[in-house]
Amino acid sequence: MRYGGAPLPSEHHRSKAFSVIRLDGIGKQHGRQILFMEASAAINRGEKVGLVGPNGCGKTTIFRLITREEQPDGGQVSVDRGVTIGYFSQDVGEMTGKSVVAETMDGAGPISAIATELRELELALADPERLDEMEELVDRFGHVQARYEELGGYALDARAREILAGLGFSQEVMDGDTGALSGGWKMRVALAKILLMRPDALLLDEPTNHLDIESIIWLEGYLKGYEGALVITSHDREFMNRIVTKILEIDGGEITTYSGDYEFYEKQRALNEIHAEAQFDRQQAMLAKEEAFIARFKARASHAAQVQSRVKKLDKIERIEAPKRRKSVQFDFKPAPRSGDDVVNVQGLKKAYGSKKIYESFDMLIRRRERWCVMGINGAGKSTLLKLIAGASKPDAGSIAVGASVKVGYFAQHAMELLKPENSVWDEIFNEFPQASIGALRTLAGVFGFSGDDVEKPCRILSGGEKARLVLAKMLFDPPNFLILDEPTNHLDMATKEMLVDALKNFEGTMLFVSHDRNFLGMLSNRVLELTAEGPHLYGGGYTEYVAQSGHEAPGLRS
Repeated sequence: MRYGGAPLPSEHHRSKAFSVIRLDGIGKQHGRQILFMEASAAINRGEKVGLVGPNGCGKTTIFRLITREEQPDGGQVSVDRGVTIGYFSQDVGEMTGKSVVAETMDGAGPISAIATELRELELALADPERLDEMEELVDRFGHVQARYEELGGYALDARAREILAGLGFSQEVMDGDTGALSGGWKMRVALAKILLMRPDALLLDEPTNHLDIESIIWLEGYLKGYEGALVITSHDREFMNRIVTKILEIDGGEITTYSGDYEFYEKQRALNEIHAEAQFDRQQAMLAKEEAFIARFKARASHAAQVQSRVKKLDKIERIEAPKRRKSVQFDFKPAPRSGDDVVNVQGLKKAYGSKKIYESFDMLIRRRERWCVMGINGAGKSTLLKLIAGASKPDAGSIAVGASVKVGYFAQHAMELLKPENSVWDEIFNEFPQASIGALRTLAGVFGFSGDDVEKPCRILSGGEKARLVLAKMLFDPPNFLILDEPTNHLDMATKEMLVDALKNFEGTMLFVSHDRNFLGMLSNRVLELTAEGPHLYGGGYTEYVAQSGHEAPGLRS
């Protein structure tokens, strides 16, 4: 095992005594791609481990090896006898025909079947057509209820509801059919099932992808109090940094262990890279000096012994490989055309969906170079406001006046559905900018994660993250001066998020955005609009100031 942090002399002994999961010299290959070569790591009781590495490096494969869904080509994966494992992945099975609470309690094993029978008996007892069976039903109900109590069923129902509430479900939705939920909400049910299990080891693969900021913060608190071993992947930097105390980095077929949080890992990795480059450079300089001596004096008999000695010395030296440099992607905006000082003026805005009023006599002025983030619980009207200002929806009353020389760029999740399935990535970019140079467009594609043959991928097979990157690339190549962004970082990996944040920090236009990524919010906002049941609140400062002034990281959550 390789360690990226400070030396840990006792780690070997501790891992043998306390590790619940061990990877010993594993090798794994998918087709021609080698994922692991004699890689080793240990996950100990109570540890909270972050699994990191570039896309496609094998993070999900690690989970699949631990759960025995895949087998290593070499080496061994061991899980301590009796250890229960809960694995949350992005593949959610069929969910329909049960209430959300019942589906969640399915994760708790036999008790869920008893809960289902209890509910069926309750319905039967209330059915006037089954009066002739009443004695049998009452008798059966007594037995089932006693067994349910014995297994802690009523406490389990309360726990399931507590977890579901933390993940954003209302009581009404909890009792509704799971089949009526969208894919993102079914993901939350799948996560709730795993959390309700309380396994000895939790494996969570991107659990924050479909969560809003309130649910992410709740999950943070839950996982901090979880006593088992936790292994987690996430593209949410703040979430990882607050939870993990150890990092397993997968890169180039190896697993390197860093003892510390995500921030420590980043600093230590950078120091390791500097140290490795210095070692390599020193050896190269020494080798060059020795080889120059040999070349200069090899023909002289008087120096034959010295030359021979140095040749032998060089033969024995273990050559240090050139350190791998991880490519950092950067994107420089073309200067956006200057807009007028008043970018958008909203006056007396009214908007309702049926009987639900979203906005009532709402006023807002957005000035040039302001960067507004919009905060609010689900249903508060965040995305609605962005749609109205972008012109994608019409107000019921009031006015939205866009200022002089304002060029709007609007990113929303539905924008990804507008990509033509039969088009390749290259077709989409080239058709958008036919006058641009091939070199500039290839650079654009590469910066947004489409290098080499990736540009030939048809849009129909792209993942959610790839589609988001493609839409952002098309929007930002010829930038508007007013960006309206609705959850732009959904599904983006850490490297792409960092590139986007760096690029937007230098953007000289105006921004209005919704995001659940606190790093994105903190780095880019200089104004906050908070939508609450009492009405809108405006904060003169960015997200960091908002947290300090309001006392919470998101509406409805008190710190």
